[in-house]
Amino acid sequence: IVYVYQRLRKDFGRAPKFHDLPADILAETMPNPDLKEEYVERNPTDVAIQCIPEYSEHEANTERFELFSQGVIHLQGGWPKDVDPSEVEQTIRFIKKTEKDEDYIRTIKGLGESLEHMIRQNNSIDVYEEYFSAMDLVDHSGEPPSAKTLTVFRDPNQTKRTATCISWYPDGAKKIAVSYAILQFQRQPEGMSSLSYIWDVHNPNFPDMEIAPISPLCCVEYNPKDTHVLLGGCYNGLIQFWDDRKGSAAQETSPMDKSHRDPVYDVAWLQSKTGTECASVSTDGQLLFWDTRKLAEPSDEGLPLQQGTEGIPLGGVTLSYDPGAGPTNFLVGTEQGSVLLCKRKSKSPTDRIGAVYSGHHGPVYALQRSPLIPKNFLTAGDWTARIWNDELKTPILTTKYHASYLTDACWSPTRAGVFFTTKMDGTLDVWDYLFKHNDPTFSLQVTDMPLHTLRVESQGRLVATGAADGATTLFELCASLSVAQGGGVIEKNAVTQMFEREAKREKNLEARAKELRLAAKKAEQAKEKKGDDDKREEERLKEVEKEFFDIVSSRDSAHAADGA
Repeated sequence: IVYVYQRLRKDFGRAPKFHDLPADILAETMPNPDLKEEYVERNPTDVAIQCIPEYSEHEANTERFELFSQGVIHLQGGWPKDVDPSEVEQTIRFIKKTEKDEDYIRTIKGLGESLEHMIRQNNSIDVYEEYFSAMDLVDHSGEPPSAKTLTVFRDPNQTKRTATCISWYPDGAKKIAVSYAILQFQRQPEGMSSLSYIWDVHNPNFPDMEIAPISPLCCVEYNPKDTHVLLGGCYNGLIQFWDDRKGSAAQETSPMDKSHRDPVYDVAWLQSKTGTECASVSTDGQLLFWDTRKLAEPSDEGLPLQQGTEGIPLGGVTLSYDPGAGPTNFLVGTEQGSVLLCKRKSKSPTDRIGAVYSGHHGPVYALQRSPLIPKNFLTAGDWTARIWNDELKTPILTTKYHASYLTDACWSPTRAGVFFTTKMDGTLDVWDYLFKHNDPTFSLQVTDMPLHTLRVESQGRLVATGAADGATTLFELCASLSVAQGGGVIEKNAVTQMFEREAKREKNLEARAKELRLAAKKAEQAKEKKGDDDKREEERLKEVEKEFFDIVSSRDSAHAADGA
């Protein structure tokens, strides 16, 4: 910044004051005649004189003005609660309605003054300048993978229960909701507490809030639109929801006769205008839809988890819903090891199950669509974790078979090729498929107890695991496992190409297997046809031979009669 002062130098500082003083001799030099002998007078003397005026050259820079373009970011916001910003028709309808209002012009005129002030401010100072943007370009790929333990949240009850489900607070990773229950059949001791808790990540000593359900919670989920609302599925099959602003008691509970008949193992919030619709799945073979404004009965006809109208009902244990893969499509993992693609708005009962993905040898304990590539989803069951494509009935990628059973798995929300798995031996594995496929990139022994649940916060830096003894451990991952290089676009494209390549390979193998089956079937049909032709030829020869002998015997009989 340059400051220009438009005043004379004499105007600065203290002003001088002058006054007369008497003469004062400070020094005096007297003439010395002896020095005259040391000099010679020069006579005549030549002196050159130039008869033109003298000139001097000076340079000066004029004041310059730098011109540049400056932009202003404008984002639409402040929508009413009944308007869904993701619905284009609703926003256009609301804008047209607002423009017809009488106070619209006056309001816009009043806002124009504040906007002009912001424009002037933006022209003088770049308020959107990113001072540390160069830090995002740092390459963390060479950093060794690591994770550090931040804190451990322990179940405060004397009866140690399993941490069945974890849900992060949607607006920043400052709270975490954990549900506790004993899921083994008839293993719940008398007098066992049914409380679940909301913890503050900075205070592991005491819960921030208690959640008091009717029956122990098997699953819990924060509402992404209303961060104060939680949805829970109970062990006795009921659905409840809480508002943390109104205390620990449930705001509403579904009736027993309209609810599930088995424990509710998973719930999910749905994309809707009101943000109050949800879905639940249970081992009773039903996928039910609810509206928290009215839990007296399901909001829609439930989907039976069975193939066709006469199929055997399948018990659901996991549920995945992603609007990016279709607002009416649901993935349900079953006890039988298969994944069902359910369609809510199907016209006929036979179309409710769009596809069946079979491959696991046990219950599908984890099921999640990729948040960055929605057409691929991750499952965990038996001793493997598998990655699937919607268009194929077989997995495109499968991890190695582990010695311990896998209990949960989930994707990284920031890195397309990274996912996490937990095992019965208390190990947390981090897989980076851009680095290697055969083994986990990083393994961490969390505890000696079996790990039951796993959840990663939205920034991909914090990971929470729940164990069978009720301990929930919070980890912080290193930048190489949580920060995508190049803004995530490069990695996403690379992972997408890898998944498409593997899907194409599976399609080619499936087409080749189909060709081999058709060839084998044709060969078998040809063999059967050849056998039938040989059999018919043999029967024909027997008939001809019999006719021949009948004719010969009849002629012999005739000759014998003539001779007599």
